[in-house]
Amino acid sequence: MKRLWLLFSQWVTVLLALWFVVATLQPEWLRSARRSAEGMTLLQAPSGSVLSRPAGSLSAPARLASPAVVSINTSKSNTAGQEPWFRFFYGPQEEQRPTGLGSGVIVSPEGHILTNNHVIEDADDIEVVLADGRKTVAKVIGTDPDTDLALLKIELDKLPVIVLGTTQDLQVGDVVLAIGNPFGVGQTVTSGIVSALGRSQLGINTFENFIQTDAAINPGNSGGALVDVNGHLMGINTAIYSRSGGSMGIGFAIPMATAQQVMQDLLKNGKVIRGWIGVEPQDMSAELAESFQLPKSGQGLPEGVVITGVLKNGPAASAGIRPGDVIVKVAGTPVRNVAELLTQIAGLKPGVPTELNVLRRQGEINLRLTPGERPTKTPQRR
Repeated sequence: MKRLWLLFSQWVTVLLALWFVVATLQPEWLRSARRSAEGMTLLQAPSGSVLSRPAGSLSAPARLASPAVVSINTSKSNTAGQEPWFRFFYGPQEEQRPTGLGSGVIVSPEGHILTNNHVIEDADDIEVVLADGRKTVAKVIGTDPDTDLALLKIELDKLPVIVLGTTQDLQVGDVVLAIGNPFGVGQTVTSGIVSALGRSQLGINTFENFIQTDAAINPGNSGGALVDVNGHLMGINTAIYSRSGGSMGIGFAIPMATAQQVMQDLLKNGKVIRGWIGVEPQDMSAELAESFQLPKSGQGLPEGVVITGVLKNGPAASAGIRPGDVIVKVAGTPVRNVAELLTQIAGLKPGVPTELNVLRRQGEINLRLTPGERPTKTPQRR
């Protein structure tokens, strides 16, 4: 027993001596250990060293996602100054190349980049600048003005690729980061939360199903990444609501469910193929219901979307749809507004017949319709 006590005393003496030496020569070691015990978290840096970060830090998702977010510079040749009549009246002009700025996200090891259509539309040259400083010229694989998405491709080795997230897992209140190159100042990360899901009828795109966020999005962020706390890509930043031109806490991103579908179509066909029936729809209102003498439902107004115009010789006209009809179902799925009708029709395969439930004065009838292919729409300037 005496021997055990002597051994214990010797160990205590040695430990106290070590503590005294450390406290005297390297006191910062003790302060660092104390901070770690009070709630610090450890992150593994790419080089293998260990970095200390406070609890709640968003550096981990920013570090994972940022390398895959690129800056996009576009330019357009000034061909007007080269016209003979222009040179006759104004003399020789120097060639000017107006530039545009946006962002993009590398989504495949092959070099595919998702961005906004309005970032690269009408551009003659597209330069991509990676976060590591590399620069290269991008080729356009395809564009989709109806969702304001575009797919580019670059030819470089060892590309950083972002992890694609699942939009269905996103909920209002979740923390998100917006990564891009606002105003050309360089790559910038801002944070916020998901303010709303499924935003539509904003008049921004033809097909709208936006993620709304209060993470700061400014000019130059278009085409950049909206990521979750795991660094996974949840959306492509596309627009803001602003009276000043800068962020006012209302930004919109195209969800990955939409972006992935568009990307697959562009890779396969070079364009997005959607169904089309050739009608002018409007949301139901008391004035329209009274004008077309539509039967009322239990809530007063009939449910569905009013058709106010039908294109001559179009798919809808061939199927017997006429102004005043109310489309209540497409292929068995109810539609309550114009946005839902457009989405349902767009999902139809051109040339494949489908069923439409239509409400008329006499009651509800079923029509068999063969959709055509939706014409390409000229995008609106933002």
